[in-house]
Amino acid sequence: METYIKGNTKYPYSLLTDNIRVSVKTNFLDEQSDTNQNLWVWAYHILIENNRNEAIQLIDRYWEITDETGHIQEVKGSGVIGLQPIIEPKKSFQYSSGTPLSKPSGFMKGEYNMICGQNKSLKIIIPTFSLDSPFKKVILN
Repeated sequence: METYIKGNTKYPYSLLTDNIRVSVKTNFLDEQSDTNQNLWVWAYHILIENNRNEAIQLIDRYWEITDETGHIQEVKGSGVIGLQPIIEPKKSFQYSSGTPLSKPSGFMKGEYNMICGQNKSLKIIIPTFSLDSPFKKVILN
C-alpha cells in the first residue's frame, strides 16, 4: 500500500471503495497511556473523500480492534463522533478519534455503512491500519 498525500498530510493507509476513498493516519498518545497499568492509547485521523457524482451519508460504523495477542474487540455504532455527515460530491469529511489497547501493539480495520442516491446502501471498507507502540522493538526476520 502506497502512502496517500492530501495537501500537506501523509496517510500511510488508504483504500478506494465504490469511488469513496478512506485514508488513515495514527499517532501514539503517550500522555494518555499508562504502560504500568497496561494501557496504550492511539489517536487515529480519518479522511473520507467522496469522488462520486452524488452526495453520500455516513450512517454507521463497524470496527474490529485486534491486540498483539489476537484478542478482538468489536465496536458498532451510529455515525462517527456523534455525527452522520453528508458528504457532497467531490468533497471530503475528516475526523479524529482514539482507541485504547491493553497490549503494546495491535491493528484496526472496519467499514462504514453509507447511503447514496435513492437510499442505496454502500459498504465502504476502512483500510487495516497498525497501532505500534513506540516502546516496542519490531524485529523483521
